Amino acid sequence: MRSKSTRQVGDEGEEKASLWLKNNGYEIVARNWRTRRGEIDIIAEKGKLLVFAEVKTLPSGDLETLSHELDERKQKRIVETAKLFLLNHREYSNDTIRFDVFVVNMRMLTLLQLPFLPA
Repeated sequence: MRSKSTRQVGDEGEEKASLWLKNNGYEIVARNWRTRRGEIDIIAEKGKLLVFAEVKTLPSGDLETLSHELDERKQKRIVETAKLFLLNHREYSNDTIRFDVFVVNMRMLTLLQLPFLPA
C-alpha cells in the first residue's frame, strides 16, 4: 500500500478541522490564505468572532513536537499574516480575533487556543 504524501496528510487534517468548525457553528471564510509572509490554514467566523486557525497534523500529536513545529518565529509569521488579512478585509475590523491550533493525529482532533496575541 502506498503511503500518503505530507501534503495529502496535511490536507486531511485541515479538512477535519474545517468540519469541526462547521459543525460548531463557524462559517469558513478562507482556507490556505497566503501572502509572501506566510499562510493561514483556516479563517472562520462565528458571529463577531474571527478565528485564525493553524492546523498541525502530527503522527504522535504530542506537545513537544507541537512546540517545535509552532515555534515563536512561526507564531509571529501567523500574526503578521493575520494582520495583512485584516488590512485587506476591513469588513472584519470590528470582530474579536482569536488564534487556534488544531492538532490532528488522524484518529482524533485536539483544539488548543494559542497563548499568544498579536503584538
